[in-house]
Amino acid sequence: MTTTPATLMVVDDDPEIRELLADYLGRHGYHVLTAEGADALYQQLAAHTPDLLIVDVMMPGDDGFTICRELRKTNDTPIIMLTASADDTDRILGLELGADDYIGKPFNPRELLARIKAVLRRTRPAATAAAPHEARWVRFGEWQLDRMTRELVDHTGERTALSGADFQLLQVFLERPAQVITRDDLYTLTRGRDAPPLDRSIDVHVCRLRQRLGEDAQHSQLIRTVRGAGYVLTARVDAAS
Repeated sequence: MTTTPATLMVVDDDPEIRELLADYLGRHGYHVLTAEGADALYQQLAAHTPDLLIVDVMMPGDDGFTICRELRKTNDTPIIMLTASADDTDRILGLELGADDYIGKPFNPRELLARIKAVLRRTRPAATAAAPHEARWVRFGEWQLDRMTRELVDHTGERTALSGADFQLLQVFLERPAQVITRDDLYTLTRGRDAPPLDRSIDVHVCRLRQRLGEDAQHSQLIRTVRGAGYVLTARVDAAS
């Protein structure tokens, strides 16, 4: 069976970077669209549905953070952010706003390609088909997860769409209920690579997921912090119809 090439959207105000990435990623089998900024991106999204966005942080007009914030209101397309800043604050902010990954400038195109493949493996249905026995609906605590639409449903029936990163992190916990998972293991299982030394971005992701579940990060009952060890999902997990 032939797999449809993934469509990528590169959003960067630098025409040389747009041309470089369009050529490089195109040679590796992707369909690449480009936009020089937020306005061009929004116009393109009216006509195209990319599988992944590559968004520069520092751009005139709406910057990458603003784009990420606005898209996450209605859109769960995976986002990799490009940042020229060495400050961890920018990367943490991007993750808090819903980005799935980040890479610093200047970057090796091969590393970006590896990051793209890792994110698509986690988020693109055509690239990661669910196991036949895996239920579409999963119940835990007062919540249900629709794996097909990547939506959380609370006890009132209200739906909340999850970003690719939030969905992947929740999946890790649901597959390992009552099991303490270290921060390093969470990073590896959700990012597909080892955590950099002293990186605490997984804590940001867990905090954001707790918020999606309506919990106070300091007093979470569903995802508890195990001091010196990691995190554990305390709820029973069952298939739901």
